[in-house]
Amino acid sequence: MAADLSPRLAAVLQALPLRPGMRVLEVGCGPGALARAIAERVGPEGHVLGIDRSPLAIAAAQSAPDRGGLDFRVAAAEEFRLRRDEQPFDLVVAIRVGALDGRHPELEQAALAHLAAATTPDASVYIDRGDPLEAVPLH
Repeated sequence: MAADLSPRLAAVLQALPLRPGMRVLEVGCGPGALARAIAERVGPEGHVLGIDRSPLAIAAAQSAPDRGGLDFRVAAAEEFRLRRDEQPFDLVVAIRVGALDGRHPELEQAALAHLAAATTPDASVYIDRGDPLEAVPLH
């Protein structure tokens, strides 16, 4: 699956500190290519949730074959909340997400607060502000 990624997303995948069994949230997942590659890395004991504010992007992500351990949902970072039956996430990745790109401080503050509430105490969000990523602690 990683062979299907653009060079940029392949670099992001390589930079993420993924381990088998992790729960990963991808914000702004688009059609889900990176989420699928992450799901392969965290294995069957892990779980990946891809969210995007675009219903069209989520429809495209959901149209790919189901590989298990992977879900998609329409949601914006600044409004995201765990569902009642969901466990917190160990890692968050956000690539080209407007609410986290520094141009909208009020959205970024809300997004980081919502992401912090949905993650484990030692979780970080990895954002494409560096080469290739910047880790931002959430707690």
